Parts: sequence; C-alpha cells; structure tokens
Amino acid sequence: MFLYIGRIALFAIADGSIDWLKVEEDCRRAIQLDYSSVKAHYMLGLALLQKQELDEGVKELQKALDLGRGANPKGYMVDEIWQELAKAKYMLWEHASSKRSWELQSLKEACETALREKHFLDDSQPEGFLDEVGISHMKQLEVLRQVFRKAGEADIPCEVPDYLCCKITLDIFCDPVITPSGVTYERAVILDHLQKVGKFDPITREPLDQSQLVPNLAIKEAVQAYLDKHGWAYKLD
Repeated sequence: MFLYIGRIALFAIADGSIDWLKVEEDCRRAIQLDYSSVKAHYMLGLALLQKQELDEGVKELQKALDLGRGANPKGYMVDEIWQELAKAKYMLWEHASSKRSWELQSLKEACETALREKHFLDDSQPEGFLDEVGISHMKQLEVLRQVFRKAGEADIPCEVPDYLCCKITLDIFCDPVITPSGVTYERAVILDHLQKVGKFDPITREPLDQSQLVPNLAIKEAVQAYLDKHGWAYKLD
C-alpha cells in the first residue's frame, strides 16, 4: 500500500531514484492510520528535509527517534534516525551560530565605537586627568572584550563530558541504557555486543541479558540539555 515506507526506500535513497513528493504523501497517510509508525515519521522527516523544510523535518525525525527508542531489536532503527537528525540539527545550529556570531560582532564593534567616542570627549578634561582617563578606557575595552568572548563560548566546540558518552564508542549518547551493574551504554552498541560477543557486561564481565537493560532517562535528559546548549555537538565524525 505504502510504497516508500518499506525496505525499498533504503535502496531508492541510495541510488537517488526516490520520489520525495510521493514519500511525503504516503507517509502522511500512513501516520493517519498509525501515528506510532517509526518508519513513517522517519521517511516523512527525510522528505521534508529534501524540501528544505528543516524545522518540520527535524520535528518528524525527533518523533521517529522518540518512538524508536526501546523498540524491538529486530525493528530497531534508532541509529539511522539519529544520523539524519544529527545532520539536520547541526545544519540548524550552524545557521543560527553564524547569525549569532555576526550579531555579536556587530554589537561589539558598536560598543567599542561608543567607548572610543566617550574617551575622545574625556580627553577634553584638565591635563592632570588624562592618564587616569586613558587607563580607565583600556580597562573598559578589556572588560567589553571579555564579555563578548564569554557570550560566544557556547558556540565554540570542546570536549563532550565523559558521562554523556558511551563507554564503548566514546560517542555522545542517543539511546542510553543502564545495566544492573550501573554501567550506561548506547543501546544499539550493547545489543550488538550481546548478540555477537556474548551475554555479559563488557566492562564488569558480569552476566547480562538484553531484558535487563533499562533506559537511563537521567542521562538522556542530560544529553538533550547539553545538545540544546551546544549544537556543535551534533556534528558526526
């Protein structure tokens, strides 16, 4: 019924033959029938991104991600969703960051000009005050520059805190789960370990089954708060 909701979409995306208008139409109909369809929200998000509707595309990808977290491992596609969502979020951050940078620079230049004009007027004071005026002017300029440096810090990439990253991949968490031993992993990574390596915790070596994995909501919220403030962290290596 819905041509682009199934596996065929993956092949169509790969060779560029997909009809994104048809994708959008099919997905909206699929969502009307089943609002919890992860694939429908995911593909609709991709279709909207193709139309350069970034904000709406991100909303649909975020919905797909929220629905997909904790899904049956056989239908688990959070990693694919996260890859697309992170790219779109980074594009939004990059645009907003460039705008903020331009605005801060313009404001900084205007403030510096105002200080220079004030200093010029102060130069008309009696000669004994000139040295004091000059020192005060330099201090004000330095304070001003510190303020603007501080204002721009959130947009400067740095190390993501360790507690927000998976112990195995060292990447920032997308779908964190905690084991009975208290170690938090990325769900897809620990599931892969359990299926291919063995049913044990890779760090503590204690026996572990996928049924024992519990979503770590506190870390999930901490990651989202960090990403909301530091959009550069969405950039994938």
